[in-house]
Amino acid sequence: MRRLAVVNMKGGVGKTTTAIHIAAGLASRGQQVLLVDADPQGNVGHTLRLQPLHTFEELMTGQTPLSDVVMRGVRPGLDVVVSTPAAFSLERRLAGETQRETILARRFRDQQPYDVVVIDTSPAMNLLTYNALLFAEELVIPVGMDLMAVIGARQTFDGVLQVRELWPERRLGVLAVLPTSVHSGNHATRATLEALECDPAIGRFVFQPGIRQCIDLSYAAASHQTIWEYAPRSRAADDYTRLLDHIERGYTEHIAERGDGYVVHERPAASAFERSAATTA
Repeated sequence: MRRLAVVNMKGGVGKTTTAIHIAAGLASRGQQVLLVDADPQGNVGHTLRLQPLHTFEELMTGQTPLSDVVMRGVRPGLDVVVSTPAAFSLERRLAGETQRETILARRFRDQQPYDVVVIDTSPAMNLLTYNALLFAEELVIPVGMDLMAVIGARQTFDGVLQVRELWPERRLGVLAVLPTSVHSGNHATRATLEALECDPAIGRFVFQPGIRQCIDLSYAAASHQTIWEYAPRSRAADDYTRLLDHIERGYTEHIAERGDGYVVHERPAASAFERSAATTA
């Protein structure tokens, strides 16, 4: 089972949109997928217009088992665990739990098998995000086209290194640093992409051209649909399809740390950026 988290310490970068499209897209390709909303804002449920009987908060506190929390058949092959603002209290309520950072992983011990679990995370390095990172094995890091989002991506990498320091057995692979809302004619976009590509930690993971700016994504969300349902011939549909191809190929690169910063080990033959460039050439 693949375990994939969509994470960035900055909000408003397209995490939920990306998590939904990865999960729904892989499900449309015949895989059995579970999408878990680990963000108390509950945007997955809002976007897909879901009204759950049980929620992520109940799963984490042990009130309700995973089998009862899952909403089944949201799309063919796609099940969902929905979050609500009730999960904002989890940080306090779980403070005294033993090994509280691994609660999510333990809740999945007896779950029915899925091909992929996709987790939408909170925009903060809090207890819920640590739980996601200790459950996941692969990361997608969306980055909006402003320099603050680049800082959020760097903070995310720092968080991954913290996980590795505290739990040395964890080896989180980065599938992609994903530029979102990309407008090639915009100065802010060009400056942000340059900052990403030149960053010694992030640059090798950048997936080009990312997700181009597309108003149809907003209209699709307002219609409670994926981009393939709302506008299958749009540029955003093309871009998310390309991301799915990349994910299905399964290239990951693992982050480790050395004295002078970041180093990558177990690197495949070509970097994520080089592979994407070759694909789009």
